[in-house]
Amino acid sequence: MLENICQLAREAGDAIMRVYNGEQPLEASSKSDDSPVTAADIAAHEIIMAGLQKLTPEIPVLSEEAPQSWDERQSWQRYWLVDPLDGTKEFLKRNGEFTVNIALIENGKAVMGVVYAPVLKEMYSAAEGKAWKEEGGVNNPIHIRDGKPPLVVISRSHGNDPELNEYLQQLGEHQTTSIGSSLKFCLVAEGKAQLYPRFGPTNIWDTAAGHAVAVAAGAHVNDWQGRPLDYTPRESFLNPGFRVSIF
Repeated sequence: MLENICQLAREAGDAIMRVYNGEQPLEASSKSDDSPVTAADIAAHEIIMAGLQKLTPEIPVLSEEAPQSWDERQSWQRYWLVDPLDGTKEFLKRNGEFTVNIALIENGKAVMGVVYAPVLKEMYSAAEGKAWKEEGGVNNPIHIRDGKPPLVVISRSHGNDPELNEYLQQLGEHQTTSIGSSLKFCLVAEGKAQLYPRFGPTNIWDTAAGHAVAVAAGAHVNDWQGRPLDYTPRESFLNPGFRVSIF
C-alpha cells in the first residue's frame, strides 16, 4: 500500500510540475479564506482522488480542495487526509518548498503518511512505526537525532509571529532555519532539526502526513498542553498550536 501511495504522490507531483514549469497555465485565484489556489492544486487533487478511489474504494477521502460536510465526516473512523499541494505560497514564490501530502487516519491517528517535494525530488514516507526518505531510488530509514545547540525550524511564510518570537527568546541557546510546507516535520524526522514550534493556524491536511513521518522517526507531535494532535473528525478543520520535537 505504501508503495502505491508514494507512486500516487509522484504522479500528483508530476502534474504540479507541468504548471510550475509553464507547460500548463497557472490560473491562480483566492479561496474564501484568502488562501491561494492554482491549477496545480486542482490537477494534483484530481489525480489523488482518482487514485485513492481505485486503490481503496471503501475508504473515504478528505482533501483540502473538496472538504466534505460535517454530516458526511462525523462517523468516519478510517479515512485518507490529503493536501494535494501544501505550500501554495511557496509554489507561487517558486522556491521549490512545497509538497504533496497524503495520510491515512485510523481512530484519530495518522498511521501512514507520504510527503513528496517534486522540485527537490524528495520522498518521505512512514507506515507501521517506521519512516524512510527515498534518495537515488533507494529508501533509507530515517530517525531523529540530538543536536547541540538544537536547530529550530520555523515556517518560511509565517515566521513573523509574536508568540513564536517570544517562545524563541525564552528557549535558551538554539539556532533557527526556515522552510515551507510539511518539510518542517521532515527535517525533524531525518535528524536535521530538533524542534518545530507552531503557534499560527494550520489545518489538519497541512499536518497529518508530516505528523506520521515525524512520529515514525521517533519525534513527538503534541499540542501546547502535551496532547498528541488528534485527527478524529470534528466540525472544524483547524489544528491547535503544536510542537514537533525530539524531547
